[in-house]
Amino acid sequence: MDLEMLNKKIRDSGMTMVAISSKIGITRETLYNKINGSVEFKASEMQKLSNVLGLSEEDRNHIFFTNNVN
Repeated sequence: MDLEMLNKKIRDSGMTMVAISSKIGITRETLYNKINGSVEFKASEMQKLSNVLGLSEEDRNHIFFTNNVN
């Protein structure tokens, strides 16, 4: 997972973590844990987050399916 790119996309969205977590149906704490890599995203959460952030398919695949380890 490319956590650096995900965090950049979140910052660029201008939305708060509370707003994003609410839109994808998880708590803010759970979102933080997933963004920090301590808990994995479910496929449905990846899709919802992609929609909320307006990610292209290429960006989504790079963020969630990259072999980079941060």
